Amino acid sequence: MNNLSRRRQMAAIAVLAGVILVIFLTVILAVVINSEKEEQTKESGGESLQTEDVTYASDFAEEPWETTPEPGAEEDSGPGSEAGEKSNSAQESGEALSEGASGPAGGSGEEPETAKESGEESGPASEPETESVPEPTLSQAELLLENMSTREKVCQLFVVFPSQVTGVSPVTKAGDLTRQGLANYPVGGFIYDKTNMVSREQVTEMLTTVQTYSKVPLILTCDEEGGRVNRLMSTVGTTYIDSMMSYRDQGPEKAAENAETIAGDLVSCGFNADLAPVADVWSNPENKVIGDRAYSDDFAQAATLVAAAVKGFHAGGVACTLKHFPGHGDTAADSHTGAAYVTKTLDELRSGELLSFQAGIDAGADMVMIGHLTVTDIEDVPALFSYRIVTQLLREEMGFDGVIITDSLQMKAVTDSYGSGQAAVLAVQAGVDILLCPANLEEAVGALLDAVETGVIPEERLNESVLRILRLKEEMGILQGENR
Repeated sequence: MNNLSRRRQMAAIAVLAGVILVIFLTVILAVVINSEKEEQTKESGGESLQTEDVTYASDFAEEPWETTPEPGAEEDSGPGSEAGEKSNSAQESGEALSEGASGPAGGSGEEPETAKESGEESGPASEPETESVPEPTLSQAELLLENMSTREKVCQLFVVFPSQVTGVSPVTKAGDLTRQGLANYPVGGFIYDKTNMVSREQVTEMLTTVQTYSKVPLILTCDEEGGRVNRLMSTVGTTYIDSMMSYRDQGPEKAAENAETIAGDLVSCGFNADLAPVADVWSNPENKVIGDRAYSDDFAQAATLVAAAVKGFHAGGVACTLKHFPGHGDTAADSHTGAAYVTKTLDELRSGELLSFQAGIDAGADMVMIGHLTVTDIEDVPALFSYRIVTQLLREEMGFDGVIITDSLQMKAVTDSYGSGQAAVLAVQAGVDILLCPANLEEAVGALLDAVETGVIPEERLNESVLRILRLKEEMGILQGENR
């Protein structure tokens, strides 16, 4: 019995020990499991934080591509650029690149750097730095144009005799009639002839005074070529220069010297432009209207001398005018008295008459005067009405971007077939900028106003010519109250 009882006690102790062991192991296992769960939770939380940081940095890096760069901005990219750097100046890159940006912007191929990995404090993405591009500064000519009425713009296209705005002739001083005339017709300029000249002092006072009457400074000009065509030399005693043909063999230096002398005398009297040099070539001995007014009867020599003369006029301080495009030296008729025809082909003109005009343009001539010449190979109308001659040939093919002016619209080559209003509209449609001395100023101004108001001449086309004229005045220095 004792042995049996002892065995039962031992068995009970063993069972109890087993139970205690199971409980202990269960507790240990629970602790271990809980510890592992906590570690997994921590690891899971860290991965979540890192993922959020990477996503945030990626969004931040892409932000500049969602922002439209300012016009003219340059991207800081390509060879030699560093991804991940942020420009502090719009002048350096024109676009602020965020830190961590890479790939398309820099082409580096580096992975985006997270705020955590870089050691920087994570926070909201800052907006890309941008700097607005300043508005372009308008020139004095552009500012004037913006503030002009349509009538003022139309009147700016005219250069006329002072008597055409005063209603009396001859005009030898600038007084109340001139002041009122310019108020009624604010023209672009005045041309003077011998009837306006009494003495050097009188001319200087007249021109100085007339400039004070005009809201927009005036082009003041005359035909001062030398030789038989002059306005000052034979009236008020400025330096006498003979016909240009008489100097042909003295070379370009003499041509430039003569032009500079003429220009200096013009400036001393108050003029700022000359309707010279003659770029026609005396290629037809029977031609009397040009004759010795030309620099030469040889195309190549004339081209060299005309280019030198342009530089001489500029050195003397005046704007100059090549005339009479596309070449009056081979005509048999005089356009002052009737229609004049040029029978050469365009290719013949290119290899002959046009050489001196091209040389003058290349030398910087300010204006080109269109002659009242009908070039039968191009179009059966006077050149000033021909878009093919004025715009396609002179403006586009020969590259002239200055002011295109007509010869006097009082000449019979025009008045025999065209009224003043019709001539003004047709010339502007062809591409002409300045209309010289229409037979009837009121009619010409009225026709252009009607043409603009009805859309026959778009306002943009009017603005083109006015801006060329104002830019010429700006380049001449007269908008600032001084000559070249």
